Amino acid sequence: MNKMVLIKPWQEAQIDAYFVRKSVFIQEQGVPEAIELDEFDAQAQHALAYRESQCVGTGRLVTLNSKEGRIGRMAVLKNNRGQGIGRQLLQTLILLGKDQDLTTLVLHAQLDAISFYEQFGFVAIGKIYDEAGIAH
Repeated sequence: MNKMVLIKPWQEAQIDAYFVRKSVFIQEQGVPEAIELDEFDAQAQHALAYRESQCVGTGRLVTLNSKEGRIGRMAVLKNNRGQGIGRQLLQTLILLGKDQDLTTLVLHAQLDAISFYEQFGFVAIGKIYDEAGIAH
């Protein structure tokens, strides 16, 4: 199957990105719809993974300052997990940060996803906290 990851601004990404985020975060994980979209969407660069013509995964990079960015809202539709799509999304976002000369990338990971991010050099720092009823 043909897979690709595209980078789009929110104006072009919002329909596909929100479809995936709604499916994963709101419907599957129970995140309140009112907090799923935030003020960072409009300024973020969004990575969208497509299988054929369907968007099956998304993530975003928010530039915090000239040297630091935050990766977030990583989600892959349930039927497409375990196929390397999350890996492709994260690698794309990391490269995007490097292309922008960002020297630090941070993220807020769900507890059960920490081992995934550690494969890419991320290190868990800080205390466990609750965000929308999910341990991070």
